[in-house]
Amino acid sequence: MTSLEPPRSPEQRLRDTLGRLRDDQDAWVATASPDGIPCLVPLWFAWDGATLLMATRRTNPTAVNVTPTGEIRVTLGTPRDVVLIKGEAEIVEGTALPTTDGDAFAAKLGWDPRKSAQCVYLRITPHTVQAWREENDQAGRDLMRSGTWLVHPSSPATADRSALPS
Repeated sequence: MTSLEPPRSPEQRLRDTLGRLRDDQDAWVATASPDGIPCLVPLWFAWDGATLLMATRRTNPTAVNVTPTGEIRVTLGTPRDVVLIKGEAEIVEGTALPTTDGDAFAAKLGWDPRKSAQCVYLRITPHTVQAWREENDQAGRDLMRSGTWLVHPSSPATADRSALPS
């Protein structure tokens, strides 16, 4: 039998989530076609403190699926330590992406999609963010609703200031 870690405080849960957004490189991305066919793919990402930036080929189902509605789901972590993000994605051409964003993406991931005419960026604005570990950590899992952070870290010095919610 495994022992569960105790539930986290809301502030610790937020710090853990912001750390994952800052440090993780991979996420699972879910979209659905207009006729409801689901698509789930792993993509690399960079976080700027307000949005996630991902890249994929413009013809891949993920990019095609976000065009009609923009609705997207992103999951970070493992099934026993998950961050679930529901949000809206917009397609951004590499030529329209601010240089600082493209440079940050390339520096974090070692790949520069701006060099490929076949790639587009997805800029994802979170509307809902939830984080939980085991069953005992599910209460209070909502960190953001309707695009508004519900929790603020009690000790900002322990978190990356660029990733802090305002």
